[in-house]
Amino acid sequence: MRYAPPKGTYDILPSAPGRDAVQDSSNWQWLESHFRELCRLYAFSEVRTPIFEAHELIHRSVGEGTDIVAKETFDFVTKGGDHLTLRPEGTAGVMRAFVTNRLYVERPTSKLFYIGPNFRYERPQKGRYRQHHQAGAELLGAAGPEADAEIIALACAFYARLGLTDLTVKLNTVGTPESRAAYVEALRAWAEPLLPQMSADNRRRYEENALRMLDSKEPQDIALLGSAPALRDYLDAPSQEHFAQVKHYLTALGLAYDEDPRLVRGFDYYTHTVFEIQSSVLGDKALGGGGRYNGLIEAVGGPATPGIGFGLGLERVLLALEELKTLEAPAPTLGAFLCPLGDAARARCVELLAELRRAGIAADMDYTERRMKVMLEQADQNRARFAVILGDDELAKGVATVRDMQTKAQESIALDLLAERLA
Repeated sequence: MRYAPPKGTYDILPSAPGRDAVQDSSNWQWLESHFRELCRLYAFSEVRTPIFEAHELIHRSVGEGTDIVAKETFDFVTKGGDHLTLRPEGTAGVMRAFVTNRLYVERPTSKLFYIGPNFRYERPQKGRYRQHHQAGAELLGAAGPEADAEIIALACAFYARLGLTDLTVKLNTVGTPESRAAYVEALRAWAEPLLPQMSADNRRRYEENALRMLDSKEPQDIALLGSAPALRDYLDAPSQEHFAQVKHYLTALGLAYDEDPRLVRGFDYYTHTVFEIQSSVLGDKALGGGGRYNGLIEAVGGPATPGIGFGLGLERVLLALEELKTLEAPAPTLGAFLCPLGDAARARCVELLAELRRAGIAADMDYTERRMKVMLEQADQNRARFAVILGDDELAKGVATVRDMQTKAQESIALDLLAERLA
């Protein structure tokens, strides 16, 4: 019986012509290296957390009334009776690690980043998978608006570094939980007579978590939401001042943005600033987004610690670059591919491989006793700079025939000078 990857997942494979962008491992290495280097420049340090966490942690932090928790989490019970959830996003696990390991003592202001897979049970489609990958960053211990600007600037710098410039930064403030209370009352009063015209999901949200109605993507709901009261009109003065300062810093950094009073994002933990970065290449779908979450660390058992962060969908980045035909991930190359002819040559090639690698030259050899033509084709397929041919005649003379795979020129090089000449 032949098996396929589980629905909504895919394999990441060695680079090859015609490979889908999201399945080419070279693309992932290139993308992740850019994010890691940028985080280094911004003084963020990497964290790696488990792909599953306590069920209560995920459900409590993300929010019981969110679509993610209501419909999309992979929950399971272990043989020992532990109730666990595959992480649907990265922030909750990072917050748990921050508290568990007392990073608030070790580094009261922590700048952390992560790269890894997340899991959501949703209908698979292009750019949306049940296992998807995110790069994220969290700035903890800083409450000021300059921290919000730093996080948004880092996300924008990542896209700019990759050549994705036709982007829109959607920006809003959801204020504090206290200042939102009056707005939720007004929103429910506005929505009540319109419930028969709303989608089933938004009718459910009305009962469970009215603010989430603003996050609906259903056309019938979007049309109605145009007349909904604006959240910003109900926020207190400190919330409005914080948002004004965030916008001031973004302008000072030369970062354009569009205010979107309906933007609330999909998690309950957000306070104050929320943002989303969209690409016209993907039909204005979000490439990523984030926001401030000043009460989240307390909710997972830590001390009062402000925080702001983002999560960026990496599959969507690759799809956008592929659509623009600007995906420039370098394919892996070999310095040398060794082509042995005969058992004695094969034994010597094993030694030569070690010598070349010690000299810092990426090298491989043929292991299957194929004809010379086939071995040279393999060298070409592996993007080798040189093919090193070794047979009985070469062994007797203490040389190898070295073929330049670009120019096709050949020369004999002494075996004891091979590493030096190919370096």
